[in-house]
Amino acid sequence: MVVKKDGSRENYDREKLEKGLWIACEKRKITDDQISKLINNLEEKWGNVGKEVESKTIGEDLMDGLKEIDEVAYIRFASVYRQFKDIESFKRELNKLSK
Repeated sequence: MVVKKDGSRENYDREKLEKGLWIACEKRKITDDQISKLINNLEEKWGNVGKEVESKTIGEDLMDGLKEIDEVAYIRFASVYRQFKDIESFKRELNKLSK
């Protein structure tokens, strides 16, 4: 189960996760194998935590994984996940990445 920000719960949906990742990875040189390995590793990690995982944990873990695979895909995913409101918030994220 996924615990959303508002406290509601929904079933974990791997396909939904994969779809979001592929949107961020569009036109990048990322393989199916890389995405599958990332999700498999994270699912194992989340499964070790218990039957429920917070959506925040899922989002942060996905961003960390994407950062290791492709920085552009990471920024794309982060821009949606973190809902950048303006160019300054986007610049702050880029600055964190460059450090």
